[in-house]
Amino acid sequence: MTFRDASLDDLAVVESLLGRPLKGRFAVVVRRVDGSPVVIENEPHLRDGTPMPTLYWLVDPQLRDAVSRLESDGGVHRYEDLVDPEDLKRSHDEYARRRLTSSVRPELVQAAGGVGGTRVGVKCLHAHLAYYLVGANDPVGALVAGALDVSALRVQDVRG
Repeated sequence: MTFRDASLDDLAVVESLLGRPLKGRFAVVVRRVDGSPVVIENEPHLRDGTPMPTLYWLVDPQLRDAVSRLESDGGVHRYEDLVDPEDLKRSHDEYARRRLTSSVRPELVQAAGGVGGTRVGVKCLHAHLAYYLVGANDPVGALVAGALDVSALRVQDVRG
């Protein structure tokens, strides 16, 4: 599979949002209706071959801050307690499959784990929301999205 590179404009915007250059290739896969990046899809390896466990990354500053507030208010444990463990496991397994099938360098060591790099439970609400926003069936991401206003977002060019 060929990985889609970000445009030069998207590269500049995302690096500005993160405050540093990215060490791997990515594409913007969810945007606000005004076109600003919300979620990026990372290539599963950095340029130097290091595995990248975070396939989908929430880069929108407003959503990132809102999710951080949920996390600081005990959201990780609260949302983990609200979802069916089998549904969460399926989400982690599908995330790992997506990462593996997205790799354009299968000869390299692959990252393990599911959403947020974990195999069980909830590690990072940002990662779950990003995964949900690309159209995945992520029960934690769905709860987080329900707690926030995500109406001004649109998904584009997401691989299934």
